[in-house]
Amino acid sequence: MSIHDIYDGAQLIAASMDILTRHKISITVGEDFEEYRETLAEWRPDQPLGAPFDPNLQTMTASNSFWIVGRDPMGKVVHTQAMRMFELGDVALSDHMREHFIEYPPSSLDIDFERSRYRAGPGARQIRGRVCYHGEVWLDGSTGQYRGSGVSSVLGRFAFMTAMLRWSPDWVFGFMPKGVAWKGFAERQGYMHAEPGVLRWYRRDSDLPLEGFMVYMARDDIRYLMSMPLHELVA
Repeated sequence: MSIHDIYDGAQLIAASMDILTRHKISITVGEDFEEYRETLAEWRPDQPLGAPFDPNLQTMTASNSFWIVGRDPMGKVVHTQAMRMFELGDVALSDHMREHFIEYPPSSLDIDFERSRYRAGPGARQIRGRVCYHGEVWLDGSTGQYRGSGVSSVLGRFAFMTAMLRWSPDWVFGFMPKGVAWKGFAERQGYMHAEPGVLRWYRRDSDLPLEGFMVYMARDDIRYLMSMPLHELVA
């Protein structure tokens, strides 16, 4: 990573913290996923820790993963997200996911893995090298205070910049339910690429599939985001 990237990233994180402070959201960044699991059990019990970030299933260390928790002035958790970095080397993400997509299921659903499937899009075929998986993205909508305010754009960029400053990944990717993607959440998060029809999950008690998009960005895409003024994104 260049000195210019480090400077831009630090400036963007500082701007993010300023905006979030004005919206009365305090941010904690951590690496202990057992602590994160306990936080979710208390504040997000209907959405427990997902398999991609479960330290009982994955190798989660301070050198390859982090979580972000946002709290309101009363200490209530109003936001979560997490990142995990892994090395693909010369293996394309499309090949990796054909063998491992069942490790990325929707949280808290009884999935029929025999009927579920992954379909690689053109983006996944070019993704290689140092890759970050981005998930656990949640913003409290119970009060109507945060959604629609532009805060989700700031929080997404905060995570991208944190990953850039820690690891300078070649790519960042994640999965998003079709209905959420159609509402423009990928763009609000800052993702510049989205591929439909990538995942199709079946629950054991239903014949209706749950479809997922893959969203992704290259390092140059993130650098482009870093050059955009954050304050223009917030209503």
